[in-house]
Amino acid sequence: MTPAAPFLRPDLTAIAQHVTPGSRVLDIGCGDGALMANLETASDCDARGMELDGELVERCVARGLSVVQGDANIDLAEYPDKAFDYAILSQTLQTATRPDLMLDELLRVGRRAFVSFPNFAHWRTRTALLLGGRMPVTRALPVSWYETDNIHHVTVEDFRDLAKAKNARIDRSWFFADERAISPVGANWRAEFAVFELSR
Repeated sequence: MTPAAPFLRPDLTAIAQHVTPGSRVLDIGCGDGALMANLETASDCDARGMELDGELVERCVARGLSVVQGDANIDLAEYPDKAFDYAILSQTLQTATRPDLMLDELLRVGRRAFVSFPNFAHWRTRTALLLGGRMPVTRALPVSWYETDNIHHVTVEDFRDLAKAKNARIDRSWFFADERAISPVGANWRAEFAVFELSR
């Protein structure tokens, strides 16, 4: 395993540490390109990115990263089957129009896929709903319901069910709370974020 740079979010660090060096990688919803830059520098990967936000695309390109502006809900269809060793979707699944179809596309264009997302079943979220009766604002879900890009709130168990329904094998998983890795025991209520590595 290749060590990841310390500036990466914990979910991105887990992904970076488990991408095989020299791989072809597509980072969908790549944001500022931090993961791509890490994979290129530390693991000699051929990393490509897709990002909806034009300003973030410009920042990535200015850093020398190969990023195109595109909507993953539509534009992934333009990529050929198994064009990449890994397709990565980090904290973007919950913003997809149809997360089930997005998972199909990830496993079509990539031989393997990494998916990370905020876990809506985390105990802080449950407590905010139970005691406050309102959609919560937490570290994992930091924006009010009317401002958020999240249109599908997903839990660890929801995602496991989706993977099973899509005949996707979960090869590895990682869970995080308070910026630290935690055990998988009780992850559906203990984890703020989850990362899954899948194949088909």
